[in-house]
Amino acid sequence: MTQGFEDGAIPGLAEEHRMVRDLVVKFVERDLMPLEPAVLAREAQGQRYGLTEEEEAPLLAKCRELGLWGLDVPEEFGGADLPLPALMAIEEEMGRTVTPFIFPPDSPNLHMLLAVANPEQRRKYLEPYARGEARSSIAISEPGAGGDPAGMTTRAVKEGGDWVINGRKIWVSGVPRADFVIVMARTGEGKRQEGVTAFIVERGTPGFTIEREIPMIGGRRTYELVFEDCRVPESQVLGELGRGYAPMQLRLNVRRLQMGARCIGMSRRALEM
Repeated sequence: MTQGFEDGAIPGLAEEHRMVRDLVVKFVERDLMPLEPAVLAREAQGQRYGLTEEEEAPLLAKCRELGLWGLDVPEEFGGADLPLPALMAIEEEMGRTVTPFIFPPDSPNLHMLLAVANPEQRRKYLEPYARGEARSSIAISEPGAGGDPAGMTTRAVKEGGDWVINGRKIWVSGVPRADFVIVMARTGEGKRQEGVTAFIVERGTPGFTIEREIPMIGGRRTYELVFEDCRVPESQVLGELGRGYAPMQLRLNVRRLQMGARCIGMSRRALEM
C-alpha cells in the first residue's frame, strides 16, 4: 500500500489532483525537511516548538507562488476547492516531516465558518481568513471538561442587545496570534449537546484575557483563557442560537481526518529511515 501511494496510484485521485500532491512532495522535501535540524535542536534545548517568523515567512510566500494556498477554500473565495481524497493525500505527505507547517488557511475553522457564518460574518471574518489576512483560534475545552466538550460550563447570558460571556477555556492553541477566537458557550438550559452556541470574539475585547501559557510535550504551547463579563453584540453569534454543537463537531472532524492522514505519513517516514 505504501509503495502504491508513493507511485501516485491512490484510488479515486484524479490526474490533476495527483499533480498537486506531487508538488507538495517536492515542497516537503525541498523546503520543509531542510528545516528539521533547527526545529529539533530548539526542541532538544527546551525552547518553543515551531518555526520562527524568519523561517515561516518564505514558506508562506512559496505557498502563494506554487498555488498551495487555500487548497480547500471554495473557488468563490479564491481557493482551489480540492475534494477530500486529494486533501488527505496532501496531508499524508505533510506528515512525512517534523517541521510544523500547515497550508494556510488552517482548514477546521475555515469549514466551520463556511458552514454557519452569515453574509456579514463571511465578509468580515471568512474572506480575510481565506486570503491569509487574519488568523483564528477556537476555544472549546475547559478545566472540568477537556475531552468532553458537551460538559462545558462557560455561559453566555443575553443582556439587552449583547451577550455577556463568563467562564474559562483551556488547551487553546494559537491564541497570541489570533485576530479572533470562536468561543463555545452555553446559552440555554438543555443538557449535554443542547443549548451550546458559538461566538466570534475579537482580540482585545474587554473581559477576554489570556490567563496563562501551558507548556506541552515537545516544546509546544497552549493557553488558558478567561472570559469575565466579556460583552459581545448579537452580530457575533456564529450560526444558530443553541445549535452550535454540530458545527463544532464538523470542525473537529476535519482536524481528525487531517491528523489521521498525517499519521500515515509519519509511519512512512519512519519506515524510510
